[in-house]
Amino acid sequence: MRKRVKSVKPKVVVYKRMSEQVLDFIRESCDVQYFPDYKKEFPAFLEALKEAEGVLGSSLKFDADLLDQAPKLKIICNTSVGYDNLDIPLLKERGIMATNTPDVLNDTVADTIVALMLSAARRITELDQFVKTGGWSEYGLSQQQFGVDVHHKTLGIIGMGGIGSTLAKRAYFGFDMTILYYNRSRNEEAETTYNATYCTMDELLEQSDFVCIMTPLTQQTEKMIGKREFEKMKKTAVFINAARGKVVDEAALIEALQSNEILAAGLDVFENEPTDPGNPLLQMPNVVTLPHIGSATAETRMRMAQLGAENVVAGVTDGKLVTSIY
Repeated sequence: MRKRVKSVKPKVVVYKRMSEQVLDFIRESCDVQYFPDYKKEFPAFLEALKEAEGVLGSSLKFDADLLDQAPKLKIICNTSVGYDNLDIPLLKERGIMATNTPDVLNDTVADTIVALMLSAARRITELDQFVKTGGWSEYGLSQQQFGVDVHHKTLGIIGMGGIGSTLAKRAYFGFDMTILYYNRSRNEEAETTYNATYCTMDELLEQSDFVCIMTPLTQQTEKMIGKREFEKMKKTAVFINAARGKVVDEAALIEALQSNEILAAGLDVFENEPTDPGNPLLQMPNVVTLPHIGSATAETRMRMAQLGAENVVAGVTDGKLVTSIY
């Protein structure tokens, strides 16, 4: 009798913290090597890449040098909607698939943006500290401490994709806001459903009370909002960035706030992350800052991880990808 040959599971490297539920799902089909903190185990991580057919995680930049360490790689799966850490032309050239996790995070990120809009406009974090440090007295607030309304104002969205459209829904139906948008192409659904108006970038900047940028980071979008764009905005404008820090010229943003070119800002992302504690933006009371928490709820991060897991299993077992980048 011939011995039965045991099938060998494809090897997958997971380099971000994942729940046991997600890891167990992958283990059903794959041999998983798990590096919850790959930077501390980098030599072992590189060794594991040599046999890996699939990689699951986010943020790690896969350039030519790193890809050279993974000769058997078939697929890289990001557990994020952004994929600026991936060299897409190089991956295509090498025949490596790539996926991300769009759509499942749209509602949660849109919630974060609304929170930034409200916090910056109504000076929530500033007045929170005013109360906690004993500044609140029987005389209440001075007029200089008043915020501005969000309802019935004009929201300009730069990048009307899935998250932009979900934000428009909240702004239009929840706050009776007028929606302007600038995008590479028309979004007819947003125009019909949210009465959104497609306009030029300059028109959006000049007319919006709130300017929210929601573009991915590419060579074309890097520092697309700079000194010229801030000068186009209203003096009363509130600028919101929950996309990628590098789509904005941070030095120009600092200058615009210091010179009162714009009223305030709400930021979930920075040019460099984590940002330097000495960053002037962190010292400004009219700037609300968050540590890139756009999709960071337990429920949404679980859905993103599960989607990434489904993609990596499909990629190494010749299944159908759920969300392919190309």
